[in-house]
Amino acid sequence: MTNPTLIVTGVSRGIGKSIALLAIQNLGANIVGVARSKDALEQLSKHIEEDLKLKDRFKFIVGDVTAESTTKELISLAKKSWSGRIDGLVLNAGVLEPLGSIASTSVEDWKQAFDINFFSILTLVQHALPALRESKGRVVFVSSGAANSAYHGWGAYCSSKAALKMFGETLAKEESELTSISVRPGVVDTEMQGVIRSQGGDKMTPTEHSKFLELHSSKSLLHPDEPGYVIAALAVKAPKSLSGKSLSWNDEELKAYRK
Repeated sequence: MTNPTLIVTGVSRGIGKSIALLAIQNLGANIVGVARSKDALEQLSKHIEEDLKLKDRFKFIVGDVTAESTTKELISLAKKSWSGRIDGLVLNAGVLEPLGSIASTSVEDWKQAFDINFFSILTLVQHALPALRESKGRVVFVSSGAANSAYHGWGAYCSSKAALKMFGETLAKEESELTSISVRPGVVDTEMQGVIRSQGGDKMTPTEHSKFLELHSSKSLLHPDEPGYVIAALAVKAPKSLSGKSLSWNDEELKAYRK
């Protein structure tokens, strides 16, 4: 069997970086990644090739996921790099901002958040569908508890993640040969948590903000590798029985996909 080819967005740091490394090292995948930071992508590529000695397993595009030209470049690179197939998408790129109440944030800020968190994903899925139909591939959406529970000051993020959850369920119904699943990764030690701690004090309720401060101070945040492995494993081998579901990374139903 040929190594599966996956496209991973937001691959230069945090959960996306863990997903890529674990998929390559542990699950035999080839990865095409996208992010905006050229330096971070080059460092990741060098680590994979020189430190891990895994040649020709990772390729990347430096670009803005909201640009359709980036999407087209991603699809082209993935198809021409290895087997000509695209076996899965891991839709991880996302932003928390704008932080602030509905009354204090601008429509333009909300549109930008939706462009990154929702419309860029819609665009990538649409362009990848022909290849995914051929491979009977998998689409894994990196979701959030915020798709189900509102937080004061997180209106744009919660709303865009809720829309993404429903998009994943709709995709599962409309594209029955694909496997589409949304995964909530829990509270992970990433840069987004730093934004919450540094910027959320006057934009969230004191109770909600203090919860995230406490998780950090008590060292209770998850390492990205924990949910990252589950997401990577699902992108490679999730069964059709999971299609259309929205699950937490540590749900009993996903126990078989943990490291």
